[in-house]
Amino acid sequence: MSVVIVGGHDRMHCQYKDICKEFGCKAKVFTEKKCPLERLMGNPDLIVLITNPVSHGMAAIARKEAANKGITLVQSHCGSGNALRNILESSLG
Repeated sequence: MSVVIVGGHDRMHCQYKDICKEFGCKAKVFTEKKCPLERLMGNPDLIVLITNPVSHGMAAIARKEAANKGITLVQSHCGSGNALRNILESSLG
């Protein structure tokens, strides 16, 4: 399973990837806007949007990509490691 994380804190970048590895997922993490974000995201199974520390533009791109490609989008206001674990547990069953 592949996961794209949009938003969150820069200092948590490696921790987000490690948490995804615990669940057997490959992760791409975008804490800063990179152009073109749409192409860099690819076609993941899940998009996690961490809404607190993210620009409106990045959030809009993540929502648009999820809607256009039929990808599950989970939003969280909190960017902690425990919040990501809870999201992955509930999304992966």
